[in-house]
Amino acid sequence: MYYICADQTTTNRMTPEKHDFLKSKYVPLLKKIDPSTKPLWGKMNFQQMVEHMSDSIRIANGKDPQKLHTPIDVLDKYKAFLMTEKPFKENTRNALMADEPPAIRNTSIDKAFNELEMEINDLFKVFGSDMDKTVTNPFYGDLTLNEWVQLLHKHAVHHLKQFGTIV
Repeated sequence: MYYICADQTTTNRMTPEKHDFLKSKYVPLLKKIDPSTKPLWGKMNFQQMVEHMSDSIRIANGKDPQKLHTPIDVLDKYKAFLMTEKPFKENTRNALMADEPPAIRNTSIDKAFNELEMEINDLFKVFGSDMDKTVTNPFYGDLTLNEWVQLLHKHAVHHLKQFGTIV
């Protein structure tokens, strides 16, 4: 089981661990989940969730450029939430997603895992050693690698909870 900070309102202080989690622990953890596991909430099945995470990381690595959808006057509030350990709520609505999840695009869960691993590797390649580089997130604005890692970690934990891996 993956450890989550008990004080969910504190500012993120675990960036190296979160980098390592995304790089080397996240996909192996997903591979331990039975693909037929039903979600505790939401409409996505397991493979749709894995592909959804690939889509999210594809935004982070710049392959799917986005424009900002959050009004500027609330952007600081959104980013402040991002940088806490406070989790996303169950059934958090993504305004850019349809009500029904997209059809599965990979022919197997293994191919979906491979796609996710590739997107994660590309994320760290794109940012390289440029810690000041930013890529736009449609809700949180321009994010550095560390900010993206914070968001992606929070997002990954949300979906691990959805499939009962983290309580």
